[in-house]
Amino acid sequence: MRLRWTAALVSAAVVAVTAIGGAAAATAPVTLGDGYVLDDAGVLSSSDETAAQERLEQLKTDTGLDLWVVYVDQFTDPSSAADWANQTAADNGLGVTQYLLAVATEGRQYYLSGDSSGPISDEQLDAIEQTRIQPALRQDDWLGAVDAAADGLTDAQGGGSGAVGSDASGGSSWLTWLLVIVVVGVAVVLLVIFLRRRKKGAVAPGPAGAPQVSIEELQRRASSLLVETDDALKTSAQELGFAKAQFGDAATTEFEAAIASAQKGLDEAFGLKQKLDDEVPDSPEDTRAWNERIIALCEAANTLLDEKAAAFDELRKLEQNAPEALRRVQDERTKAAASLDQASARLRELQASYAPEALATVADNPAQAQQRLAFADEQLTAAQAAIGAGDGGEAAVGIRAAEEAVAQATLLENAIGKLADDLAAGERNAAALVTELQGDIAAASALPDADGRVAGVIASTTQQLETARAQLVGTAKRPLVALQTLEAANEQIDALMKGIRDAAAQAERARQMVGQVMMQAQAQVSTAEDYITARRGAVGADARTRLAEAGASLARAQSLQASDPQQAMQQAQRADQLAAQAIQLAQNDVGSFGGDGGMFGGGGGGGGNNGMLGAVLGGIVINSLLSGGGGGGRSSGGLGGMFGGGGGGGGMRPGSFGGGGTRARRGGGRF
Repeated sequence: MRLRWTAALVSAAVVAVTAIGGAAAATAPVTLGDGYVLDDAGVLSSSDETAAQERLEQLKTDTGLDLWVVYVDQFTDPSSAADWANQTAADNGLGVTQYLLAVATEGRQYYLSGDSSGPISDEQLDAIEQTRIQPALRQDDWLGAVDAAADGLTDAQGGGSGAVGSDASGGSSWLTWLLVIVVVGVAVVLLVIFLRRRKKGAVAPGPAGAPQVSIEELQRRASSLLVETDDALKTSAQELGFAKAQFGDAATTEFEAAIASAQKGLDEAFGLKQKLDDEVPDSPEDTRAWNERIIALCEAANTLLDEKAAAFDELRKLEQNAPEALRRVQDERTKAAASLDQASARLRELQASYAPEALATVADNPAQAQQRLAFADEQLTAAQAAIGAGDGGEAAVGIRAAEEAVAQATLLENAIGKLADDLAAGERNAAALVTELQGDIAAASALPDADGRVAGVIASTTQQLETARAQLVGTAKRPLVALQTLEAANEQIDALMKGIRDAAAQAERARQMVGQVMMQAQAQVSTAEDYITARRGAVGADARTRLAEAGASLARAQSLQASDPQQAMQQAQRADQLAAQAIQLAQNDVGSFGGDGGMFGGGGGGGGNNGMLGAVLGGIVINSLLSGGGGGGRSSGGLGGMFGGGGGGGGMRPGSFGGGGTRARRGGGRF
């Protein structure tokens, strides 16, 4: 009776607050601050916030888990509690041991967001929500909900179900006293919320009158979605390749069309990101509009792929065909392992002839391939055990993960041979260009030179020629760098010789040069694509943007090669430069991945059981370290819980055909 009376008073206070403060403020996904608690709804007193922060710090100390708690009035953009919480978690880069409780105090919605690869299972999170958090929220016990969530995570981390036990009540044992305190302090609460409402009112409204998302928030979300969507497309394309090999082209037409359509949207999004990143200043209006367009394009691409995911799974039917699929992947794994020795030997041969920087993109490929195969072995073993236990669903998870790992190991091995061919072609092209430049220098020497301009060009070209020659001999050759030097020298002397060549000779020279530059650009783009694909778990939006734009420039160069060699040359050179930037940015991302010098950087030896590490780096295991982020190091704390349980299975989820998705979607609801 007393509890109902107190609750009634609190409800009346809420009505009064609403009347004074105006309509509930709708809040888009937020940026988390330095502390664990963000109270934009103004429901916690200063002492409550301190108590909540201390409780969550204790949770970290006791369990190694992080929990952020966010209180807002209403969820918007998106309005779903699960989508809002997951988006906030993704935008803020939360890892697998990091959780987020989002509560809309006036919308009466909540959601506990957790990564599906984390140490707390979906079932445990459901139990924490239903038996601990929801009862506290129904009583408007905002501080009690923090305690309830922390108690539940502590119980689940210790091996419990997460549900309330005989000795836990989710913070409701002192509810009556807390409610009395709330009623007594309602005047203070009214004042605090009123002031917060006034502050919120200063935010520029969006089209529907809701607070406008900041440009910084849009940029973070756009970059996150670019990475997520690019990963989804790469994984879907790989899965499509497996299906084609198994069922043929005719059976996969609709999925190929879906990927092509999604890729078109992503290409447009990457083009906008490149415009935002280039040296041309953009107005705030353009920056906002282009980021919003990127978000819309990525969301549409993900939706398109998700719509086909169920049909694709039905086509492959890995659950029903698990024994046959297992044998097929085992055979592919055997072939990849046999090829690894050959690839390693080829790399050693290259290292005896070329400079380390010429081989930087493949230097750790054998070690990375070994990690992928180690992961495949773990998953094949788990799949075999699942088949024996009659669990086709679990077997399918292991088979899919092993399949992707083996394919990535093969890509890493083949990349060594491709680079060897590109370096050899670079040497041949450089040698041919050296001969041409020698002839040009001889012809230029016979020209009249009243003002000394010819002599200056000859001297500069000769110096560049000698520099390139030095890069083409010895045991540290740099043929692709030499080619760039020779091409710069050629452009310089061509401008001088243009006046004495007839139109036919100029056209022929342009065709020869564009062919060489196109070949070099193609090699650079292919190298960047292989490097990023095999390490996409660490690579962020900037590197992917440069690669996408390089590919677009290369395509334009190819279309112009016959009709306009000069424009084709410019596009090919741009493609080469952008691909080189993509490689450098991707190497930086990989080098810093994991923090403290880079978990995978610097050649990444394959010592120890690093199968799961390789799977994370390769983007085979999704929703793990980056939650859709990519780029830049994460602290080692982000790895907690990913390796528990042995055997590489546990909460791991491999990629599959479909959109990028979000963090685990389960539970939540109204209170």
